[in-house]
Amino acid sequence: MQRALHDLTALPSQKPIVSSGPPGYSAVSGHTVTVFGSTGFLGRYLVSKLGKVGTQVITPYRDEDEARHLKLMGDLGQIVRMEWDIRDEQSIAECLRHSDTVYNLVGRDYPTKNFSYEDVHVAGPERIARIAAENGVSRFIQVSHLNADVNSPSKFYATKAEGENRVREIFPDATFIRPSSMYGYEDKFLTNMAIWAIWWKLNNAETKVRPVHVMDVAQALANLLTLPKVSGVVNLPGPSTLTYQYLLDMVSSVTLRPPPKAPTLPKAVAEAIASVGKTVWWPALSPDEVARRFIDDSEVAGDWNTVGIAEPSEIEDHAITYLRRYRSA
Repeated sequence: MQRALHDLTALPSQKPIVSSGPPGYSAVSGHTVTVFGSTGFLGRYLVSKLGKVGTQVITPYRDEDEARHLKLMGDLGQIVRMEWDIRDEQSIAECLRHSDTVYNLVGRDYPTKNFSYEDVHVAGPERIARIAAENGVSRFIQVSHLNADVNSPSKFYATKAEGENRVREIFPDATFIRPSSMYGYEDKFLTNMAIWAIWWKLNNAETKVRPVHVMDVAQALANLLTLPKVSGVVNLPGPSTLTYQYLLDMVSSVTLRPPPKAPTLPKAVAEAIASVGKTVWWPALSPDEVARRFIDDSEVAGDWNTVGIAEPSEIEDHAITYLRRYRSA
């Protein structure tokens, strides 16, 4: 296939990127990208979108079983799995030394005995950004949260903001993507509401949120690869501001179940139960997640046009897709 002028682009470092082949799965975009957090909820969709346009994607993993499905998301040799540890600088360097762009999607909803919020949201991004800069990476894209704020009562939100600051010191022109709570397959939002409604009735279910479709966020991240370099904060909230009560009623309507009769727990009681939950080995609601149930999403304007998306999807358009399986026989 004959190449044209638009097949040649240059990174900010002036490194040439040459694409080839017909558009699609078997194309070669010319980019080599590392996606830290590729085995997570958002990561798998981003890897899929990058692989579909012929990008070579390095997918760091900690557990081999969690990365198997990623191999099928690109053409032969385009999805490269590599074992890594967030505290191991040599493994981080091996994962990104050939890449022109690095995405950091690593995050934890709850702390564990091995990884605190600071380890994952502050020290981790700082370490990855420093090693990326040392290896000449041109673009660094950090996924944060819409409510990131160093003064937030939630350590999750506060450490997300502190992580941004640490990365900004190393990569002044880094891109910080701030999505709101995401929904989709395997989410911890809609599907959790269908199972554990009691935890979403905290604050009398009056907390206001702006849920966004994970596919929209993944597409926005993928678009950054071909758009002119975007620096600074990019806010990606959902199109509508909704209360948890509205969402619980919607879940009830879609699943054809009666509204949940679970009581509204006082905050102190919920925090006490969540504290006890820290003693079990499986993921349970943490005290910090209880605090987040009382925090409204930021009302900042969305920057969807900046990432090449006209308008994000409404949650009502997709609810049946993710909640149909919770209908009774």
